[in-house]
Amino acid sequence: MRQTEERRRLERPPAASPLEVRGVTAAYREDPILWDVSFRAPEGELVAIVGPNGAGKTTLLKVIMGLLQPAAGRATIYGQPFKKVRHLVGYVPQRGSVDWDFPTDALDVVTMGLYGKLGWFRRPGKKERAVAMECLEKVGMAGFARRQISQLSGGQQQRVFLARALAQDAHLYLTDEPFAGVDYRTERAIVELLRELKAAGRTVVVVHHDLSTVTEYFDRVVILNGEVVAEGPVAEVFTRQNLAAAYGGTVAYLAGAE
Repeated sequence: MRQTEERRRLERPPAASPLEVRGVTAAYREDPILWDVSFRAPEGELVAIVGPNGAGKTTLLKVIMGLLQPAAGRATIYGQPFKKVRHLVGYVPQRGSVDWDFPTDALDVVTMGLYGKLGWFRRPGKKERAVAMECLEKVGMAGFARRQISQLSGGQQQRVFLARALAQDAHLYLTDEPFAGVDYRTERAIVELLRELKAAGRTVVVVHHDLSTVTEYFDRVVILNGEVVAEGPVAEVFTRQNLAAAYGGTVAYLAGAE
């Protein structure tokens, strides 16, 4: 009983912001990508990171997950570096960064999301397979459980990786361009899923490219172009002035931006 209570205590996130980035400066070799980037993602909100190509959005995610060491500053998750609380984080990568020719099926991909809780030396059993199937069901992919991932469409592949993130039962979700290359039906399904996570008190940070949907989909936004141009509630900072500053000129279409 004592061990069970201790495990539950460790699984609960501490009383700190789900994500806080403080003064992060990062570079590849000698080429600076991010300069003094600071923002926080509050509990239970959907947060968009937007900016032009090359703005450092994916680089920022790499810093948050400890894949790239910043030259200055730090990123913390519930007050801790990623490596100490990785079990609290679910990650959905860009589709283009995944080797879709790897010989595995959708169910196995989702089951991989449970290895963080199982440990690498314990094989998943019936319970874990049932959890994975439930997550595939939530994203409308249960009927494709045994389909090789290389045989799935782009939207279906994205749904599978969302299901894997769901299987992790995380408190903070980091997603890199989840709507890129998917059809409208898949996009709406992803949006509904993100809203369900928010309703459950989870925090979701999304690298996003479609400015026309920011006001509809998100609570907060970080406008990035190497440095933070503006960040905060969408209603306050998602303005034509801030976006023009980030994108270097007039933005053609902004639904809801003032």
